[in-house]
Amino acid sequence: MGIRILIADDHHVVRRGLAFFLKTQHDFEIAGEAANGEEAVKMAGDLQPDIVLMDLDMPVMDGIAATARIKEQLPDMKIMILTSFSDQNHVIPAIEAGAAGYQLKDIEPDELAASIRKLVLGENQLHPKATSHLLSRFSASGKGGRKPIEDLTKREMEVLKEIASGKSNKEISSALFITEKTVKTHVSNILSKLELADRTQAALYAVKHGLVGE
Repeated sequence: MGIRILIADDHHVVRRGLAFFLKTQHDFEIAGEAANGEEAVKMAGDLQPDIVLMDLDMPVMDGIAATARIKEQLPDMKIMILTSFSDQNHVIPAIEAGAAGYQLKDIEPDELAASIRKLVLGENQLHPKATSHLLSRFSASGKGGRKPIEDLTKREMEVLKEIASGKSNKEISSALFITEKTVKTHVSNILSKLELADRTQAALYAVKHGLVGE
């Protein structure tokens, strides 16, 4: 069975266009289409898709509120924001609401398909503009003086670098020759020690501290 996708967008033409393209991918299946945030919340619960493609500017309930509601009810649901807004007033609230991906509507179709696959595998997919806004926010809210990165073990540092390069747990286990279970333990320890909420924040933290190459 393929990756089941719920499309949430108030523009019928956009929904139809997305569905038409995504259906051309052999491993994608359209679970449903929602015309507003409220419908998206209900359909996410009813249809249990693998991923929700969420527009931000919608009637009845916007995409940020819908994302927060879905994550409240279904914490493991993957949500990718697909919007034309790239300013920090949209990016930051969307990520804080629980979206694991943020892409702009001018994305190349094949790139969108690749992002969906990676997101379902557990890799966060952020548009460069979204990443830069989050880094600014992250550095602004940093805790002065303390450097918790020094609390990480050598292996945890290696895992953090792999997270920052966008690798899934399976890929990290192959790269570092450790089991996936061990990777999960390291990821959990990293988030705890650095007081981070998720892998997205961990990746941004690694970028901010220069742990990934140019």
